[in-house]
Amino acid sequence: MTLSKYYAHTTDSKDKATWQTLIDHLTNVAEIASRFASEFNGKEIAYASGLLHDIGKYSLEFQSMLDGARTRVDHSTAGAIESRRKYPVQHSRIIEYIAAGHHTGLANYGSAESGLESRLKCKNLPDYSNYLKEVELPELSGVNPRLQPGSNAGFSISFFTRMLYSCLVDADSLDTELFCNPEKASLRGAYDDFGSLADRFNQHMASKRSNGDELEINRRRIAIFDQCVRKGSEKPQLFTLTVPTGGGKTLSSMAFALEQVRLYGLKRIIYVIPYTNIIEQTAATFKSIFGERNVLEHHSNFDPQSLEDDSVDTGYNTLRLSTENWDAPIIVTTNVQFFESLFSNRRSRCRKIHNVAKSVIIFDEAQMLPTEYLLPCLAAVTELVRNYGSSAVMCTATQPKFSELLLDEERPKEIIESPKELYAAFKRVRVENLGELDDDELLSLLKGEKKVLCIVNTRNHAKALYDSLSELDGTFHLSARMCPVHRRQTLDIIKKGLNEYESCRVISTQLIEAGVDIDFPKVYRAMSGIDSIAQAAGRCNREGTLEFGEVKIFRSSERYGQSTSWQSKTAELGEIVLNGGVEPLSLENVEKYFSLLYYHNGEDGLDRKNILKSLKGGLEGNRIMEFPFEDVNDSFTIIGKGTKELIVPFDENARSIINEMSTSQFPWKYLRMLQGYTVSIYENEFKDLVANHMVNLIGDRFFVLNDLTKYSPNTGLLTRNYYNSENPLLLI
Repeated sequence: MTLSKYYAHTTDSKDKATWQTLIDHLTNVAEIASRFASEFNGKEIAYASGLLHDIGKYSLEFQSMLDGARTRVDHSTAGAIESRRKYPVQHSRIIEYIAAGHHTGLANYGSAESGLESRLKCKNLPDYSNYLKEVELPELSGVNPRLQPGSNAGFSISFFTRMLYSCLVDADSLDTELFCNPEKASLRGAYDDFGSLADRFNQHMASKRSNGDELEINRRRIAIFDQCVRKGSEKPQLFTLTVPTGGGKTLSSMAFALEQVRLYGLKRIIYVIPYTNIIEQTAATFKSIFGERNVLEHHSNFDPQSLEDDSVDTGYNTLRLSTENWDAPIIVTTNVQFFESLFSNRRSRCRKIHNVAKSVIIFDEAQMLPTEYLLPCLAAVTELVRNYGSSAVMCTATQPKFSELLLDEERPKEIIESPKELYAAFKRVRVENLGELDDDELLSLLKGEKKVLCIVNTRNHAKALYDSLSELDGTFHLSARMCPVHRRQTLDIIKKGLNEYESCRVISTQLIEAGVDIDFPKVYRAMSGIDSIAQAAGRCNREGTLEFGEVKIFRSSERYGQSTSWQSKTAELGEIVLNGGVEPLSLENVEKYFSLLYYHNGEDGLDRKNILKSLKGGLEGNRIMEFPFEDVNDSFTIIGKGTKELIVPFDENARSIINEMSTSQFPWKYLRMLQGYTVSIYENEFKDLVANHMVNLIGDRFFVLNDLTKYSPNTGLLTRNYYNSENPLLLI
């Protein structure tokens, strides 16, 4: 039986003249996907995948479903089967993954019993052969994407597959949205062009310079900025930007990025930051310069993509609109969001990654790239540079020796002309190693200081020290047990205290070391890696108002001084380097520390889940392009899955939002407003709270602390503080 017309999407009307025809949808998706993939030589395969992805909808069973029949029809497998029939394996296999997974995600290749191969052996699909009357598939025999493989051809091909998948699912979503929800579609793309954004930035910097003082440190910052502008003329590649703490690297790296965009036609600027707690500060800086609508701030916590399934026909909301495909000119996101998306198999997470092509990607605090996934992360970054026209900048005061882990042709180019001279000019502290101290000895030293910052390695240690000092005026605590709003308020008081109070003693975990502009005359730091010690030193005499600030390093003898084997290892290596007799925080010592760290971890420790080995399959041998996409997704988790986001009714604003949320049919729309009121906790902590009836559930998804006696106005969440060596980031 043949119908006169076949449809992809319906409307509320029974008049089929208002429905979207299937051939229109397939053609639209093919053209959009091809346009996206033209950025990286994938347009022909993207076009074919767009035509094939929904041909299963040509079955009478699917058309009956659109008419109201209560049945489920597999419409995704058909395109994969037809690709295998039509194309050679090097083209077909890519489309097989993409078409079959355009709703459910990229599958493991598997076998005849499971995975993609099993689906392609399916014998009971409904007849979809009527597609042949409307769809003319292109020839691909002469198509070559011209990938330049690095040391792992399989990784390059799997990455190419994932990028094409991103093009298809974004195109599919956009065309469906345009038909089903044109009002939402009209909201997209309302951004200013980069010419206007550059003008605003230049005006901001001109004003900043004209109002700046004549301190030597400001002259040095201007010199760094000007070098970044000049180096922006270099062709897109992998760069390092090695600037001492306090050198103004955020705005200088933006100047570099804007030059790259201007000269090489790049599409967007992406800032990748290690912690969610410093995203808001960086994003606020950029929003004040470029305007709110031009800067997308995408947190990993409460990622809206996780709130709905992967169907393109689900409800729409403005929160998801701003994050789903990263089409804004400036993106500020986290290591977790960025890298987990690049290794994901899920439609919702992969949808945005094609927009990473032809971008300037700034990795702020690059030393914080997750060591156990460092080799896959570097492979992804170099792949973006090599085959997708992007420029990447590893930006930090403590530059790891990434060159030791890369091929010669991939090694980064330094933006700063004389980093060693710059570090000598920026030297503002003296470092002393105090050796081992117990808490009584440490507390005695801290009590003798008027204005001092003490940074320790664990939340438990920070709280114990604070509790012992809390009776002294001007004593403060900072850790991730406090929700972001609470931390920001506390930091504001601390900054005021440094200027106005007689005493200001702060006990903090390492969260204060990144992205917090604060200046103490003296800093105590528990023994850690050289990178962390250098970051701590960056909170000391930051503005150079003293000849030298004092940084005191100590090794805690308390059992909670190091809670994980990772902390113990970095502290041990840090102490070895510190005792080497060289200037403690010199670039030589930083390089020596990272060389030791990489050596002690070995190749297996830098790819703990064997991600790269699992993606070795290339175009040779018996297992051509048989990739375990689903397994890689499950394995690549920078912060493990065993955590919960707990909403804390910290103030009247939070309580008001929670009250509205609890009675709303759409509680997810309040999430962005509540991001500043969340604390990440471990599964065991969460179970304790639930067992003691201290958590309310809203909308079957969102957990709210209902007993504020469990939240201290000084130290934050008061629960049994579990930890997990798999998730050391949550200790801060």
